[in-house]
Amino acid sequence: MFRQIEAIYEGGVLRPLRPVDLPESARVAVTIATSDKGRSTRDWEIVETARAETAGLEIPSIQDIRSALSVIPGSLSADLIADRGDY
Repeated sequence: MFRQIEAIYEGGVLRPLRPVDLPESARVAVTIATSDKGRSTRDWEIVETARAETAGLEIPSIQDIRSALSVIPGSLSADLIADRGDY
């Protein structure tokens, strides 16, 4: 089985960024592809903070979003045309 995970190399150890469903002491093969060198540590911190904040959230389906938006009266294009006036 193959799957791709992200990890951080710290103190001589690769640390997965998310839990990995493996039995203890499981032997795995690792292929390493490094990220862009131009990416700053601050970028990684922002991404990790966002992942931690959204980890437990349920992602709505497209049907849920369409249902929520369908109760809004009018149309965006009509509103834009009305706001634009005679240009």
